[in-house]
Amino acid sequence: MNKTHTTNYKDTFIEIAEDSTTAKGEILSSKGGSKTVAGMQFEMVANHPYTYTSDDVLFQVYAERKDIPESEIKAVREQFFSKGQPCLRASPLTKSYVWGVHSDKDGKIAIYGRESEAYEKFSQDKSLIVVKAMKSKR
Repeated sequence: MNKTHTTNYKDTFIEIAEDSTTAKGEILSSKGGSKTVAGMQFEMVANHPYTYTSDDVLFQVYAERKDIPESEIKAVREQFFSKGQPCLRASPLTKSYVWGVHSDKDGKIAIYGRESEAYEKFSQDKSLIVVKAMKSKR
């Protein structure tokens, strides 16, 4: 049986990247008529806070971009997570668009703009694991 990898965190807050220069969380839309990865992730999480896990969001975006038929979703998801995937610490949401990601005790996620009171509260919360998003530049 194949090992299943996960990108899910529990009781964790992902802060924005240290080298981010944007002042507040940007509302993301499409570029040139097509949805971006960041825009798709943003829509899923902003419109449905604490509904999805990181794995759900990352795979759903992958499946939509690859046009995977519903009948193949389960098998493709298994294959997708049979190898490690970049987590939301590497997402443009946390690296470029200054959205912090909170994962609750069940691994369900919500996003908070850098300028929000909630972002500040989560980043100071001693009951959470607080990690930084990956830098955009080395």
